Amino acid sequence: MNIALIGYGKMGKAIGRMAVGRGHSIVAVIDVENKDDFASEAFRTAAVAIEFTTPETAVDNYLKCFAAGVPVVSGTTGWLSRFAEVRQRCLEGKHTFFYASNFSIGVNIFFALNQYLAKIMNNFPEYEVSLKEIHHIHKADAPSGTAITLAEDIIGNIDRKKQWQLAKAGNQADDLAIQAIREAEVPGTHEVVYESGIDYIRIEHEARNRDGFALGAVLAAEFTAGKQGFLGMKDMLTL
Repeated sequence: MNIALIGYGKMGKAIGRMAVGRGHSIVAVIDVENKDDFASEAFRTAAVAIEFTTPETAVDNYLKCFAAGVPVVSGTTGWLSRFAEVRQRCLEGKHTFFYASNFSIGVNIFFALNQYLAKIMNNFPEYEVSLKEIHHIHKADAPSGTAITLAEDIIGNIDRKKQWQLAKAGNQADDLAIQAIREAEVPGTHEVVYESGIDYIRIEHEARNRDGFALGAVLAAEFTAGKQGFLGMKDMLTL
């Protein structure tokens, strides 16, 4: 099928290679210098656009995709303060939008494991829960979108935690502390720890490279083509 790429950094290039390797055609590549191409005929021929850009530009990109009638799959994080607005625009206009904070199949299995463990640990208040994420130094947002998803799933299942906060002096007892580390070229590591005075339980996901994210994004594009509505990884993986 025809795919458009919005954002052509390291992730955009990896997605392009993965898409071509799976037999798809890249019909348009839109980056900072050619934003007018949202109005091009080549862009409108895309069955799906895959968007990996920045928190500042993401929502505008989604709206341009809606205006062009092109379904959009996005992995950009850091824009979720406008989540309700995007969802409303998508559903009211009968557009198609697929969002995931992380497209790795392994991470989404990790999400399911995290939710299950949190439900169990709600009954054991002697365990303090914390979260750590490590990413490359080029990542613009902190904590990562993946860490926020993990945190919100924990908060939704553990009554003693009310909100997430970046780890700092003065965190309250009902805060879920997230330690965000930016280091070299690390693709992404996420760790959830439950610690008591006698032991600790740790679950961790570590990405080895960007290929897992790229494959997941292309699989999401394949899933999204021909569908309508507001979609996510739970729809695709039936988790």
